[in-house]
Amino acid sequence: MPSRLRRADPQTSALDLRASDETIRIALRRVTGAKRFTLRVRSATRDVILTMPHRASIASAREFAERHVAWIGARIRRLPQPVRFEPGAVFPLRGEPHVIVHRPEARGYIWIERADAGPASICVAGAREHLARRIGDYLRREAQGDIKAAVRTHAEKIEVSIRSISVRDTTSRWGSCSVAGALNFSWRLIMAPAYVLDYLAAHEVAHRIHLDHSPKFWALAHHLAPETDRAESWLKAHGAELHRYGASEPAS
Repeated sequence: MPSRLRRADPQTSALDLRASDETIRIALRRVTGAKRFTLRVRSATRDVILTMPHRASIASAREFAERHVAWIGARIRRLPQPVRFEPGAVFPLRGEPHVIVHRPEARGYIWIERADAGPASICVAGAREHLARRIGDYLRREAQGDIKAAVRTHAEKIEVSIRSISVRDTTSRWGSCSVAGALNFSWRLIMAPAYVLDYLAAHEVAHRIHLDHSPKFWALAHHLAPETDRAESWLKAHGAELHRYGASEPAS
């Protein structure tokens, strides 16, 4: 079930600050009802958001940001480094590390080879310039298949209907459920261990009965996914890291 957001001004400006040898761009978000300035460094999108009262001035926003520029810089430096989908890169698939191997002369599309030791190889045929897109498409298809299967299993257990299931690259939540029964998930769940994906599917299916996070909802979620607590702990510890994989190729 999507969380409620405060109404924000659709116009968002930005300001640039110098920190050591780099320039930090900070997006300014005016929010109706906000009573103070707040800063957030988002690991999923690797950006900085300064939320400010609707009537506050840009000058006061800059002053606030400048007082916290050291904190902003430190948080940015602690963000996990992006990993592009390119030959030799390692990323998790269903919780297990896989290394990308380019096989330009091979026939086929994408396949997995497992070794006696070390990570499995995810092999990609075709031209180098298509490799990143093919990996991304493959992961989305795998995610959609696993998520649909898990949703179907949990929905049958409690006899609820699902209007639709979509898989996207969401950054604010791993899954959501609308009042009408439309479920939405992040494709990046395919990189997490299987029990994490299964829990998220159960979580959103449980919202078909309880559109809240009440004790009854959590009891149902635990009934559907006994590893709910383990999955929640994994997401808190490692979830943000999933957004580092698949960064865009550098401009040539």
